[in-house]
Amino acid sequence: MQEEQIQERLDSLKKEFEAGQKRLGELEAEQAYVRETMLRISGAIQVLQELVQDPKPGSQETEQKEAFPS
Repeated sequence: MQEEQIQERLDSLKKEFEAGQKRLGELEAEQAYVRETMLRISGAIQVLQELVQDPKPGSQETEQKEAFPS
């Protein structure tokens, strides 16, 4: 009887372990996706900041500043 209970507990723990491994894999995949998304957002932020700080010659904002200096 006790051996049967031990085997049941062992089987239960193995299933729980497998479920944990599966969930860990899912979380790692989600983490990679979030990192990639954040990297793209960071790049977009950098580009937009550069555009705001240093407009290119010939842009509408530059032409307005040259026509009407402060």
